[in-house]
Amino acid sequence: MNQDLTMDNPQSAIPNPKLEGRAGFDPDAPATLAELFLKAAERHERTDALNYKKEDEWIPISSREMIERAERIALGLHSLGVRKGDRVALLSANSPEWTLTDAGCQFAGVIDVPIYTTLAPASVEYIIRDAGARVFFLQNKATLERIREILPNCPSLEKFVIFEPGEEPLGENALTLAELEAAGEKLKTERPDLLREIGETISPDDIATLIYTSGTTGEPKGVMLSHGNLVSNAIDAGAEFSFSRSDKPLSVLPLSHVFERTGMYLYIFHGMAVHYAESIEKSAENLGEVRPTIFVGVPRIFEKVYEKARLKAAQESRLKEAIFDWAVAVGKEYALQMEKREEISYVLAVKHSIADTLVFSRLRNFFGGNLRFCITGGAALSDDIYLIFTGAGINIMQGYGLTETSPVNTTNTLVNHRLGTVGKPIRNVRIRTADDGEIEISGPNVMLGYYNKPEATREVFTEDGWFKTGDIGEISGDGFLRITDRKKELFKTSGGKYIAPSPIEQMIKGIRYVSQVVLVGNERKFPAALIVPSFEQLESFAKAEGLDLKTPEEFCSNPRVVELLENEVEKVCRDLSRYERVKRIALLEEELTVEGGELTPTLKIKRRVVDEKYSRVIEEIYS
Repeated sequence: MNQDLTMDNPQSAIPNPKLEGRAGFDPDAPATLAELFLKAAERHERTDALNYKKEDEWIPISSREMIERAERIALGLHSLGVRKGDRVALLSANSPEWTLTDAGCQFAGVIDVPIYTTLAPASVEYIIRDAGARVFFLQNKATLERIREILPNCPSLEKFVIFEPGEEPLGENALTLAELEAAGEKLKTERPDLLREIGETISPDDIATLIYTSGTTGEPKGVMLSHGNLVSNAIDAGAEFSFSRSDKPLSVLPLSHVFERTGMYLYIFHGMAVHYAESIEKSAENLGEVRPTIFVGVPRIFEKVYEKARLKAAQESRLKEAIFDWAVAVGKEYALQMEKREEISYVLAVKHSIADTLVFSRLRNFFGGNLRFCITGGAALSDDIYLIFTGAGINIMQGYGLTETSPVNTTNTLVNHRLGTVGKPIRNVRIRTADDGEIEISGPNVMLGYYNKPEATREVFTEDGWFKTGDIGEISGDGFLRITDRKKELFKTSGGKYIAPSPIEQMIKGIRYVSQVVLVGNERKFPAALIVPSFEQLESFAKAEGLDLKTPEEFCSNPRVVELLENEVEKVCRDLSRYERVKRIALLEEELTVEGGELTPTLKIKRRVVDEKYSRVIEEIYS
């Protein structure tokens, strides 16, 4: 091993998976997720612990009600015959019911298995069968109908619990969440000590959840995360920030993903008033209503916010577009000077003040105008987006994590941050790089293994017990981690040169006319790029050039548009090594989506799927 991040960061040199003995250990800290909920409600009793919107009104759920309902769900599961270690599945959009059901499972020692709402029925079937789930929690009857075709192939399922039942009868083996809670209340009356007795059998080393990976390189694997994994990560990641009960988060990312899931535990532990966005589509409206102090999102969210703001300026007038572009340039220069800890000149300060009045204040208002900072992870955040938002007064803290590490390993903070990095390790997490640059992790956040896959588990651990991430990275002398690429995504040209696609894709995505890009070229003479244009940005170009183009097909086949993008790609690739430069491009008419199968639920590219789906286009590039 050639680098160990903890050499420069002794505070994070404790890989002990137990809570006791760790850096920053609090003897009164929760050891299990049930204890986390209970202690949080006790310390931060509030009337608005969880908040959801119904018929244009935000409805609060108190800390006391949160615990009482979670306990009823736990006992309701017991009344169905579900016992400690059994698995139940959960398929729903973000809602208080999602969190309450998760909490109920943790009180009962039951392992919950969250499933993305965007997964195809066949993928849902695979997870249910692999996990052996006995009970299936579903958002509504429409969700049940969508996956009904797979149910005959899932013999382990015994009961369905519906969050939003509607007026139609549910049918055999189905009950509402309210009915499950009523059964739990009845059992509590009959056996008042049962829940305490169950709680005493749950330990930090017990599996709390199975979270299935998105399967970008093969079939999904059920990541076994323990109570200790998740509790330690919520506490240790939170120690890097000054969170308090006065903070107000808006939950937008799917709770099925461990990033948002652990974030929810962190919010609750610190006594915040959690607000659930109504949907992704309504999140912009909800931001204005809730005015959160903290916002957690994947990089694509910030890219889309910037693209939307830029497009709005372009549509209003050429002057406003020019002002917007000028302000962005000023903001980036300002942020870069701040990043380098250099003194801001008087002229730049004046420019920045004008840019703030004309442009940046509107960008901040989009997020409600009350943000302390944003946190992002799940994919690489481009330096451009970081500088633009930082220059606009919106601090984005980029971190690094994986499902297998609960998920947070490193993070930038308001005190310790560096452009182009994912920060330093959080407390109690150790990081090192192998001889080939692969990042390896040790700490209380590292998973127990993959469910039903002992061989796959052995493959991702070193002989001395460190988790092999599959990511390639570099560690600076003062402890900042930089991710350079995914080990499995590196491809080799026919000339024997290895290419890391992600950094090149990030450069091309910086072009204003580009929405999405995928680099291809494995075993080919040179790299090429599949580009989904920003059709809205191209509309302003077409108007200026006098081109009568309306449909995506017309844009993608127009020689002037193709030439424009070829020239822009050539410019951004100019400083790359000769073998890394993109020689050809192909324009795609349809956006890459989760529903289309090209993206994971956290918006990562499924390269194998893209290669297969666009094989004919790729062949034409190289023919």
